[in-house]
Amino acid sequence: MTRLITSIDDAKALEGEEVGLSDWIVIDQNRIDEFAEATSDHQWIHVDTERARRELPNGKTIAHGYLTLALIPALTGKFIEVRNLTRAINFGLNKVRFYTPVLSGARVCARTTVLQARMRAGALLLTFEVRIEIENERKPACVAETLVSRLISSFTFMHRHAV
Repeated sequence: MTRLITSIDDAKALEGEEVGLSDWIVIDQNRIDEFAEATSDHQWIHVDTERARRELPNGKTIAHGYLTLALIPALTGKFIEVRNLTRAINFGLNKVRFYTPVLSGARVCARTTVLQARMRAGALLLTFEVRIEIENERKPACVAETLVSRLISSFTFMHRHAV
C-alpha cells in the first residue's frame, strides 16, 4: 500500500512507522555479472562460478554489497507518494552495514521505516531505515539509513491548514 503525504504533518506522522515491504526479487548470476561490468568490479567471488563452486562455503558466487545497495530505489520507490512532487533526489546515506552475503539465486526484499521527516531548503527531506532481507535468512543482507529529498511544487504543502 502506498502512503500518501500531502503535508509536513502527514510526513512527520510516519516517523517510526514501517511504510513498506517490497516484493521479492531474484539476484541471479546475470544481474551480478551485469553489475560487475557496470562497475568494473570483477572480483572472482562475484563472477567466477566454477571457482566459487570449489572454494566458497556455499559453492555459489556472492552478489556485490553495492549491488544490494543500488537496488534500494527500485525496491522502495512505490512506498510513499508525495502530493505536488516535482522530483525526488537521492540525498545520500548516513550509515550502511552489510551483514549477510547475498548468494547468487537468492531472493531479497526491502523493508522500510521512516526515521525522520523535515523540511530543508523548501524540500521534504525523508530519512529511512531500509533493511534488505534475504529469504530464509535470519540476518539481513544490508541495513542502510537513506535520505531522499522530495521537491514540492506547491507552498500549500508546508502546513495542512495553509491557504
